[in-house]
Formats: sequence, C-alpha cells, structure tokens
Amino acid sequence: MYQARARLVAFHLPQFHPIPENDEWWGKGFTEWANVSRATPQFSGHQQPRLPADLGYYDLRVPEVREKQAALAREYGLEAFCYWHYWFNGKRLLNAPIDRVLASGKPLFSFCLAWANESWSRRWLGEDKELLIKQTYSEEDDLNHAKWLVQAFADPRYLRVSGRPVFIIYRPADLPQPHQTIEVLRAEARRAGLPNPYVLGMTAHVQTDFRRLGFDANLDFEPQLGIFPDLLADGLKVADYGSARRLMKAKKNSFPSHPCIFVSWDNTPRRGANGIVFVDSTPELFAEGLEEIVQSVGDKPLEERLVFINAWNEWAEGNYLEPDQNHGRAYLEAVRRVNQDKLSIIDKRRPGASGIGSGSLSLPNGGNASTVHPVTATSNQGGAFKKTRSHE
Repeated sequence: MYQARARLVAFHLPQFHPIPENDEWWGKGFTEWANVSRATPQFSGHQQPRLPADLGYYDLRVPEVREKQAALAREYGLEAFCYWHYWFNGKRLLNAPIDRVLASGKPLFSFCLAWANESWSRRWLGEDKELLIKQTYSEEDDLNHAKWLVQAFADPRYLRVSGRPVFIIYRPADLPQPHQTIEVLRAEARRAGLPNPYVLGMTAHVQTDFRRLGFDANLDFEPQLGIFPDLLADGLKVADYGSARRLMKAKKNSFPSHPCIFVSWDNTPRRGANGIVFVDSTPELFAEGLEEIVQSVGDKPLEERLVFINAWNEWAEGNYLEPDQNHGRAYLEAVRRVNQDKLSIIDKRRPGASGIGSGSLSLPNGGNASTVHPVTATSNQGGAFKKTRSHE
C-alpha cells in the first residue's frame, strides 16, 4: 500500500449503451463502439482503429462491466470517476449507467457528475449546426435540475471536498444567469440537509475566472482545442502531443484552478477526414505531464488536491486510460507510478527531459501555432508525415 499524492478523478463517458435517440439519429443499436470499430487510417502511420483489450466491447448497462472498470481504476490509484451528465430541460440522455450505479449502490467507488451543458449536433462539436438536441435554460429548469442532482449528491460514494459534493459545469459562460443557477442548486442541497455543493467551472472554452460568476473554483480542462486557429474547421488537423501541451500550458491563466491533463487525442473515428489528431502521445509523455500537475498541487491539503484526467474511456476521441491492444495497461501503469508517494519521475531524468514546458506548437507541415494548416491523407503520402514527427 502507498499514500496517494493526489486525488485523481477520470472523466467517464456513458455512451456505451444504445438509447432511442441515438437509434433515431445514428442508426439502430448505435453506441460509441460503432465509431471506434469502423475507424480507418487517415494518413501514413496513422494508428486506427484503436481497439479495446481487457474490457472488450462492453455495455455499461451490465453491472459486471461497471464493477470491472471500478476495480481497474482502484487498482491503479484513481479515486473517482466523473460521469458526464446530459440534461436538456428535464430530458436526460445516456442516463442508464449512472441510474443503475445510484439504484444498486454498486460499485463501491467514488463518483461525481459533470454537466455537459451544450447542444448535440451531427458534427460532434457541441455547436448550433445540424442540431440533434438543443441546450436551453430557464428558472423552472434550474429548480427541476437541482432537485434531481441533490439525490445524487446524497449518495455516500459521491466525491466530496471538505464534505461538499463536487459538481462540474462544462460551459459556465453559457448559463444566462449563473449566480441564480448556482444559488438554486445550493438552496436545494441545504433543503435536503446536505452541505453546499462545491461547484467547478470548466475553462474548456473560455479562459476566465468563473468565481466571478458564483462558482467555487475553476477546472483547467484539457485539451484546450480552442487555442489553435481554425482547428475546428473542416479538413484533417495533425499536431504533436508534446508541443500541443506545451502551448496549452503557455496559454494558461494565473487564476487558481484544479488541474487536468488529457491522455491523447484522435477524434477521426467520429469526424473522419475532418478530425483532429495529436500524434506521438505516449505513456511516458503522459506520465511526465501528470507528474508535473501532481507536483503543482503538492502544497495543498490532500483533501483539496483534485487532479482530473481526461479521460477514462473516450474511445472515439482516442482519449482513454482503459487498456487497448497497442499499449495494454501502460497508461494505467503511468498513473500508478506517478501517484505513489515517492520521488518524482521528472527529477530522476536529465534536465529538460519533461515534455511539458514553454514553447511553440510543432506541426507536421513545419508551421507554428499561428499557421495551423489542414493536413489531408493525400498530403501525407510518401512519408512526409513521418519526416516531421518529433519522437521517431
């Protein structure tokens, strides 16, 4: 046994079971595995498809699957899952896994909720184009939402900081009346005999201190895709993982935040030739980045050392800790190695060995952060892509 250095929380996607809405929008029986299994390489050396190993093509409605996930996370030093929560004016989507977690009392593993308050579209970008379901807000909905949430907050497994249940909002700036929304939530918690929720605002889309809007703290989400010009436009975009993280770090604001690190990124299973790929993401680079942010919270009381990992199982974004057929459990091993209370990994390496520091973004086309160009499968034929990869 060892003392954990930080409280590691991994974001958990529930889109691994069919729902009527996805049946209508994407075809009968659709789950995230449909995107994963049919992915194809978009350029020379592109690692697709990425396929699961230990847990297979699971269905999150099955209790044994949820137990295995929790056991694996616990074994490698994670404290909790943060389940994405989808609420659209009282309509909940992809709710079967968390409903069964709450109803059964199992697995015995901590969790919290993150409200993904954005519209769903056919482009998988959370934008108001080709809408499938729109995110709306109202005072009445704030109250109904709060009444549902406090039932989850009351669960003894719910993740807390100093007794306060942790609740995260993905797009804080989209709330039309954030102070009111948060106060309604706090009032309902008090009415249920619970402490005030510890409400975090994510900086995924807006780099601002959300405490000004009534939030208790910020969550410095990764990846910060918005820092790259035109990265959400059509056309394939390819960049180096280490360089991307250096740029994200350089762009971070100075206000207090709970840190987050992304494992890797490749959303071509969803977006094909319009996807975003960060190449050369390795367990070693991930470990170095995680080590740095664990060190960054080391002067806080352990109770407050929340560190978020994106993600546990975002398979269609190439962003997961779960074992796959290429790396096995290497990313989980990195998590355990870093979070053990021992001398740091980075301190044992040569000076400057960390993949995380200041610098500009290195791109396969030889550009920098201000000259991001689409990279197509055609332009990468004949080894041009390989010549510019930084870790070969």
